[in-house]
Amino acid sequence: MKLVFMGSGAFAVPSLERLLASSTYRVTALFTQPDKPAGRGHRQRPPKTKEVALAHGIDVHQPAKVRSTESIALIEELAPDCIVVIAYGQIIPKAILDIPKHGIINVHGSLLPRYRGAAPIQWAIAEGETETGVTTMLIDEGLDTGAILLVDSLAIGPKDTTASLSPKLSLMGAALIERTLDAWAEGGLTPIPQDEAQATKAPRIKKEDARIDWRQTATQIACRIRAFDPWPVAFTELRDAVLRIWKAAPSTATSSAPPGDIVSIHTNGIDVACGEGTVILVQEVQLSGKSRMAAADFARGKRLGKTSHFGSHSGLPSRPQRGEAR
Repeated sequence: MKLVFMGSGAFAVPSLERLLASSTYRVTALFTQPDKPAGRGHRQRPPKTKEVALAHGIDVHQPAKVRSTESIALIEELAPDCIVVIAYGQIIPKAILDIPKHGIINVHGSLLPRYRGAAPIQWAIAEGETETGVTTMLIDEGLDTGAILLVDSLAIGPKDTTASLSPKLSLMGAALIERTLDAWAEGGLTPIPQDEAQATKAPRIKKEDARIDWRQTATQIACRIRAFDPWPVAFTELRDAVLRIWKAAPSTATSSAPPGDIVSIHTNGIDVACGEGTVILVQEVQLSGKSRMAAADFARGKRLGKTSHFGSHSGLPSRPQRGEAR
């Protein structure tokens, strides 16, 4: 089967590598996002999938807009039997949907119809889910609304972060896309329409999403801290400075202190009051421009005490300082 692969992020790499290694499928071209400036030197950095494709001698196309007339004409010329789309970063127009005879199949990092959108892994963790997975579906004109082909599920561990969960799901997705293509080519799959009543959204993550609202419960805050690792990293304010929080866990303790107040400091970290009388143990932190460090060591170095407070004194999330929260 002749394939065109559309993908950009690291999540797509295992699937691309698996299909390139297959004797059943022939990837004739990769469509990916344009190179983008990254790092302090703002050097042009190619998508991860581009590096893999070039290493295998696969033609790479990087249109700014895949819906352009030129892109559509190119795909028509390539005449793929099927197009595989994973973490591509662009909406596929109807003009392309109609080209491959076996349709366009997407691997999505959630148990659809839950968490449709650009950040399904992050939002599943942030919302406290204990299970997630990957879904293969036929792409239609909606956003992750196409009929479901196959699903594979995975438990979210209590210490899982986006950094630890994404690689697991990407490997699951690679196995699932091959299984899906095998069965789809043989006519062994019946697409199942998504249940719209169960649909939820997973919009693109913004830096401001990672601001800690201490009025939430300790469990809710801990989930968001795990969700926003490795980016944009959960943060709060301390003495007009921005403090990133990398690791924390709900405590069994309770407190009547205002949300954001430091309740106690000990060898395991900093206990902070949260909403509904709950307490969170902050374990690892980082000031902007500094290295990550144990929260207990940070507290000693900054001479924090029970009069110290995270966030604004009203308990409301305050605004970031200029140039901070990056």
